[in-house]
Amino acid sequence: MKIAIPKEGHGETRVAASPEVVKKLVGLGFSVTVEKGAGATAAFTDDAFKDAGATIAKDAASALKTADIVLKIQGPTTSGAKSELGMMKKGAMLMASLGALSNKKDMEAIAKAGVTAFAMELMPRITRAQSMDILSSQSNLAGYKSVLDAANEYGSAFPMMMTAAGTIAPAKVFVMGVGVAGLQAIATAKRLGAIVTATDVRPATKEQVESLGGKFLEVDAEMEKDAQTAGGYAKEMPPEYFEKQKQVVSEHIKKQDIVITTALIPGRPAPVLVTEDMVKSMKAGAVIVDLAVEAGGNCPLSELGKVVQKHGVKIVGHENVPGRLAEDASALFAKNLFNFLSPHVDSETKAFNINWEDETITGTCVTRDGKIVHPRLTEQQAEKKTPAKTTDIAEEDTASKGE
Repeated sequence: MKIAIPKEGHGETRVAASPEVVKKLVGLGFSVTVEKGAGATAAFTDDAFKDAGATIAKDAASALKTADIVLKIQGPTTSGAKSELGMMKKGAMLMASLGALSNKKDMEAIAKAGVTAFAMELMPRITRAQSMDILSSQSNLAGYKSVLDAANEYGSAFPMMMTAAGTIAPAKVFVMGVGVAGLQAIATAKRLGAIVTATDVRPATKEQVESLGGKFLEVDAEMEKDAQTAGGYAKEMPPEYFEKQKQVVSEHIKKQDIVITTALIPGRPAPVLVTEDMVKSMKAGAVIVDLAVEAGGNCPLSELGKVVQKHGVKIVGHENVPGRLAEDASALFAKNLFNFLSPHVDSETKAFNINWEDETITGTCVTRDGKIVHPRLTEQQAEKKTPAKTTDIAEEDTASKGE
């Protein structure tokens, strides 16, 4: 079986394989081809890939045309003369972060091309799939980097400092959303010496916040009792909850130096957590880091790919935050993909045979045999055909559970 790792486009700094993982794939019997320069922005050289057993292809077409399996960070380009999808053969398998719930046209194009695609962001939240979960691995780094970005923009120190000239008060950091990104942000801010508070709709996260040395800001204990799905995700809350949340947060946010927001809902715009009025109430020189900016933002004033100043507050909206730590992000993403593939390889014969009944396969497979097959995508299509239909099933808040 031939595996291809092409160079990512659109400013993506990560790559879907590391030399370490390439060596393991070769050890399992795969033939691996890496496009020239694919790992350059993640500090992985072509020589390092060669030493690990990979073949270096001169361009994307050379890497993709005979590949049985294509590993990518982002989904392939689907149109134009240099369409990556057009370079792939019919029957090939694609494993990447596809944004499947919000990229219907791309999913239809992938299905039409006869490519079997696995949207890794849809990995089920089961214990044995934790090592395959790209949302968790990448969100962990994003939470860490968000605090460093905040510290870089903040004009004061994080820890309390006792000096001969006087005492510097510690920074106050407020984290909204206690998933993988939020928990790492709490831990990082505490390590830097800040006073940390956090909030989440799921009461179960209170203990996690406190275990890291933070203080939990409760909005409405009664409504939050039923705020979590069986899978551990945060439910989309009713309007009255958000009204109360605004009141509680509005009072709290006035006293904060740093606010980090992490809330995302798959396939939908990010919920607004920090309104313009809240921004106006914050101290001059305060900083907001919006980790949901690519989905519209948890703050309506944030701008994708920019650091802006509004009402005296700096609002950080960096794009692709995990990619700002490209080497580690690539290494973890590559391990997620390896852990997804390896259980389907026979240890003796080295044959690769997918178990189509495996929960990690059914949970991520979006296209097969020329059709869109994932239940959540087919349900979306059915709902559009019957707009009057309603559902009481709440969407999952991935940032609160590890986007």
